Amino acid sequence: MRAAMPFDLADAAAVIAAAYEDRRLVAGRDVRAAVEQTLQGLDSGELRVAEKIDGAWVVNDWIKQAIVLSFLMNDNVASHAGPLAFFDKAPMKTHWRNTGVRVVPPGCARYGSFLEPGVILMPAFVNIGARVGAGTMIDTWATVGSCAQIGANVHLSGGVGIGGVLEPPSARPVIIEDGAFIGSRCIVVEGVVVEKEAVLGAGVVLTASTPIIDVTGPKPVTHTATVPARAVVIGGSQPKAFAAGTFHTPSALIIGQRSESTDRKTSLNAALREHGVSV
Repeated sequence: MRAAMPFDLADAAAVIAAAYEDRRLVAGRDVRAAVEQTLQGLDSGELRVAEKIDGAWVVNDWIKQAIVLSFLMNDNVASHAGPLAFFDKAPMKTHWRNTGVRVVPPGCARYGSFLEPGVILMPAFVNIGARVGAGTMIDTWATVGSCAQIGANVHLSGGVGIGGVLEPPSARPVIIEDGAFIGSRCIVVEGVVVEKEAVLGAGVVLTASTPIIDVTGPKPVTHTATVPARAVVIGGSQPKAFAAGTFHTPSALIIGQRSESTDRKTSLNAALREHGVSV
């Protein structure tokens, strides 16, 4: 999937944005070339859906638009992995040699995703547009959704679900920053940001509306859509009144902090022991 003609980023972004707004333009050769060049840039790591600029995450919405347009432009194609048969619009990544990435069968990543050297991909799945930083472990049956941004030295434990965010194109993808530890069977969706070196205990579910309540001080402090750096988080609940009565709805509780005075491995172990967090 290589572009038929070269574009600089500004030209590609303009062509893609115009076709996204007016789908009659999708059949044009320049649109296909710009989309294919963009996906190639994602696959090689030259482009990324979101990046941190001056401390804030910025979404390159035209890149997400290119991914959506690629599904409109391409037909399903049959492929095989041994006796397994597939029928999809985006191929799998296959050229792993010399990337520094370890892929354990049947782990797979879609074309248009990028995994940095040192990533270990267990029998898990990485979707198009996602980026995974150096040294990260994607453990068994974890899923990294479309456009998710996973930092360096992150641990995604078994069965973790990192949600995909494709539309609207301006919507922030799920972001897991460097050094975070995501416990078994956690679910993080709807553009939630887990900041640097935070720890989520097993089974925590975070959506854009989940109250993330810091209970370490004399009064609770509530965050939404962001887990602060180095926070240790477990699942919780809080009462909410409905017509049929009062019931408990999900929340997440910040119960402590990872220590800044120790290295990541020691700090993580200490945090889990001190707070009794399951992973």
